[in-house]
Amino acid sequence: MQQETLNKGWNLENSYAQLPQPFFTSQGAVPVESPKLIIFNRLIASSLGLDVESLDSDEGAQIFAGNSIPEGAEPLAQAYAGHQFGNFNMLGDGRALLLGEQITPQGERVDIQLKGSGRTPYSRGGDGRAAVGPMLREYIISEAMYALGIPTTRSLAVVSTGENIIRETERPGAVLTRVASSHIRVATFQYAARWGSIEDLRALADYTLNRHFPKVAQAENRYLLFLQEVIKRQAALVAQWQRVGFIHGVMNTDNMAISGETIDYGPCAFMDVYNPSTVFSSIDRQGRYAYGNQPYIAGWNLARFAETLLPLLHEDEEQAVQLAQDAIAQFSELYHHHWLKGMRAKLGLLDEEAEDEALIKDLLELMEKHSADYTNTFLALTFDRFEGTTLFGTTEFAEWNERWQARLDRQEGEKEVSRQLMRTSNPAVIPRNHRVEEALERAENHGDLSVMQKLLAVLSDPFEHSPEQAEYAELPAQCNTSYQTFCGT
Repeated sequence: MQQETLNKGWNLENSYAQLPQPFFTSQGAVPVESPKLIIFNRLIASSLGLDVESLDSDEGAQIFAGNSIPEGAEPLAQAYAGHQFGNFNMLGDGRALLLGEQITPQGERVDIQLKGSGRTPYSRGGDGRAAVGPMLREYIISEAMYALGIPTTRSLAVVSTGENIIRETERPGAVLTRVASSHIRVATFQYAARWGSIEDLRALADYTLNRHFPKVAQAENRYLLFLQEVIKRQAALVAQWQRVGFIHGVMNTDNMAISGETIDYGPCAFMDVYNPSTVFSSIDRQGRYAYGNQPYIAGWNLARFAETLLPLLHEDEEQAVQLAQDAIAQFSELYHHHWLKGMRAKLGLLDEEAEDEALIKDLLELMEKHSADYTNTFLALTFDRFEGTTLFGTTEFAEWNERWQARLDRQEGEKEVSRQLMRTSNPAVIPRNHRVEEALERAENHGDLSVMQKLLAVLSDPFEHSPEQAEYAELPAQCNTSYQTFCGT
């Protein structure tokens, strides 16, 4: 039998395992009773250079459950520590294993991680397992984010384990295979700063620089440039979240990836009715991670990241602090730039005027006042279809619309260019909460994936604006403002 067939296309390296021992613990997955492939992302598998046909099988299910380890893998659980709801804790991969780093046919390096693969030395309670519903939720939302053009981890496969786990109730168990640029987090650096030596911290920083920021890895002031680059990526990422109404749910420092990807889809959801105070997470009782707070929390998390780098920024502590503060001070301006640029695009504005921000904020205030749907309001503006929207017919909106039309008339460029910009900036569909719940209920409780497959197909090209997508843009008969999501841990 040929080697290519034997290894199923795996081309794994283990550079993270070359870091100092405190950053991880080597261990295998805990075998499961009866793994069965629920869903397999053939497109991702192909892009990774994997043997799609052989892995879309019972044999593949054994690998994605952790019962069988791919050739070249050196499984390990990563250590980290960080702030959860503002409180510092020792953390780590309590139910996940990094199998290794797949080198793709394009020469890219990506992590392959099993989530729900059993207890590790970092488990903080529970059984280290995951349930089918939350793992399928991550699959749906991460694929939707990818289609929206937002940096994200992705889901390669979900397998059921044949075992039940106890959460709020008894639920069928599952393991998710996640693909990420890396799983290095702000919290990984917090762990190094708190419990590692300066040599450990430097080793982690240099490794991360070489992996994610090679253009600045050899610069004399590379650690300051490192901090600045991470700030830039997070500013752009969170602005993209805000533009589509995405609410992460738990923006703890262990859920912020240094790579600038969205990571750890737990109690996440997309906002329907526009309200900056929207919270979906069942555990966020104070609204710390509400939609409107996400930019501020990102800045707070980045400040914690900057603190970890102080010993590397300058040998003089006061100068190190000043360098860090100057870098963090740029976040708000960078975020605001990305947000304003994106919101201009949603309104078809091709150039810039000083009054644009007021125009945008006035619309958002009207949407909040009249409980208007965020996504569908921008769709109505894109296609001049206001009938049926809560804003239609109000004097306030008529006045705002007149201002907007006058603004469009003043700009250079053809109106069709402006309309096309709006069509490519305002998605026809998002993963509506009731649609996601419908898909998860059918899959988890009835073994019926057809609803989920239809939803994924609709979400795969959110800017297509096809007739088939119209049904999925509709709101539920009764808008449930008390909708809650759960971490599923």
